[in-house]
Amino acid sequence: MQRILVTGGTGFIGRTLCPTLVRHGFAVAVATRHPRTAEAMPQVEVRSIPGVGPGIDWSGVLRDVDAVVHLAGRAHVVDETADEATLKVYRRVNVDGTRKLASDAARAGVRRFVYLSTAKVMGERTGSDAAFREGEPPRPQDPYARSKWQAEQGLASVTAEASGHVSAPEMVILRPPLVYGPGVKANFLALLKLVARAPVLPLGLVRNRRSMIGVDNLADVIRLCISAPAAAGQTYFVRDGDDLSTAEIVRVLADGMGRRVRLLPVPVGVLRLGGALTGQRAAVDRLIGSCRVDDFRIRQELEWSPPRTVLQGLSSTAAWFAAERQGR
Repeated sequence: MQRILVTGGTGFIGRTLCPTLVRHGFAVAVATRHPRTAEAMPQVEVRSIPGVGPGIDWSGVLRDVDAVVHLAGRAHVVDETADEATLKVYRRVNVDGTRKLASDAARAGVRRFVYLSTAKVMGERTGSDAAFREGEPPRPQDPYARSKWQAEQGLASVTAEASGHVSAPEMVILRPPLVYGPGVKANFLALLKLVARAPVLPLGLVRNRRSMIGVDNLADVIRLCISAPAAAGQTYFVRDGDDLSTAEIVRVLADGMGRRVRLLPVPVGVLRLGGALTGQRAAVDRLIGSCRVDDFRIRQELEWSPPRTVLQGLSSTAAWFAAERQGR
């Protein structure tokens, strides 16, 4: 039985990934700063760490580990100021911390290292008919995305520097777009709250396209990347499959909550102007802009297809949110 060490196992993605791995016959160990939180997870071994950073010694945590799934890191914060202190934290955790874990994994003889990066390393927007692809040059825009791209480069250097009796793990990098599902926070939770309270939204003429991936689908593809021989050394974009407009997403979420939301046909130019006048330009851009990824490579090379459709994933997320609101 393969033993998998998951960092960030108590987070949004980790809480779905760990039971998925257990169901598929893996022995799962969670490296966490919060052991009591992880103790509630069934059939999961808890291994305590003080955090993620360049000074962390992972040798004890990596004992008897066949593969590492590295989810932990400094998360993206919307509209965060890119000051020196912020950049320093991102670099310490996401860049130097990831490289230190990978280096210690190489010394421990870990076979595979799956790193969760982000589609944001490619930029913030695409055209509605365009999509990010693996062979294109990255253009990260904010501190979070830059740190994730630098972490990818750090993993490549660990592989390049391996020599003699030390063999670097087989690196697999996944670049998901927006991840959603029950328990989601940040931008998608804000959208759920908006759909839940607004009877009318000015999104009827929005024809953008957004790639997304449900947390169940992401857990499944991570599970595959742990053991698939063809994944070794590869970088992949992943998504649910059907890219929806914001208007379509809102309709599906509203249906899942048992609500009706009227979408007014307001021109996109008017929405942009309103965002500029109210100081909400970035928020409006997120609602009306397109951001797509092309997942052809992973579907072809690993013969992967998502277990759930985007409509199923969105509906279950909306149902979870509605139940949470009723329970308060």
